[in-house]
Amino acid sequence: MGVTKEQVEASLTSKLKPIHLEVIDISGGCGASYEVEIVSEQFEGKRLLERHRMVNAALEEEMKEIHALSIKKAQTPQQWKPSQDPATQTKDA
Repeated sequence: MGVTKEQVEASLTSKLKPIHLEVIDISGGCGASYEVEIVSEQFEGKRLLERHRMVNAALEEEMKEIHALSIKKAQTPQQWKPSQDPATQTKDA
């Protein structure tokens, strides 16, 4: 049996304290492949490669059973805010 979505979320939450986290099981339910979008203050001052390494390190135990991890976004809170849904933002008159 693979890793559950909840296990991935719990590990990332406890280690990286994200303000936004989305984990999607793209393996069809077997827990072998995940897609992750994460926003954390711990990414401040880090290059993208360093952020990806931090995510992989946070999932060290889970990665023993996960065959594929796609990190769609690994952003700081400031990078994430501008990319939020423009429909929720007000326009200048």
